[in-house]
Parts: sequence; structure tokens; C-alpha cells
Amino acid sequence: MEEKIVHRFNKVKQKTLIYALIIDLLGMVSYLIPAAGEIVDFIWAPISGMLIYFLFRKSLGIVGGSVGFIEELMPQTDIIPTATILWFIRFVFNKKKILKELSN
Repeated sequence: MEEKIVHRFNKVKQKTLIYALIIDLLGMVSYLIPAAGEIVDFIWAPISGMLIYFLFRKSLGIVGGSVGFIEELMPQTDIIPTATILWFIRFVFNKKKILKELSN
């Protein structure tokens, strides 16, 4: 039984990391468009916030989504991998909590 939980944890962990990396990479795309970067960020900020909220809704949802939204709106902060940092917090620091959730 416990082996299934650990396998499920690893599967969720990997899938979430892929999504987090995609969100962060999309957020950094505005660096490729120097003149329109801040306009792109203005459009991307609410989308990023919502995606982060849904990705981490069980633990860091509202806080994580808000941080992602604010980080995208602030100039010159696109380099910060907010979703990946939140993934690290969720799956490294809170591993025991997630394993407990998955066992229920």
C-alpha cells in the first residue's frame, strides 16, 4: 500500500514540476520582446496567477497565485521562477503532508 502512495506522490510531483517549469518559461518569454515586454507581462500576469492558483490549489493556491500575479506585474522580475519555487515549497518542505493527503 505504501509503495503505491510513494509512486503516486512521485508521479504528481513530476507532473506538477513540468507544469511549473512551463509557466515560468512562458513568463520569461517577454524578455524576447524588448519593446513589448511589459505589455506582454500585463496580459500574462492574471493568466499566470490563475494557472499557479490551480496548480497549487490544495496548499499554496491563493497565496501562490497572488505572488505569481504580482511578480509578473513588477518590472524586471520575470527571471524569478515563482511556480518552480512554489513547487519546491510544496513537494520538498511539505512532503510529509502530501504523503498523508495521498494516503487518505
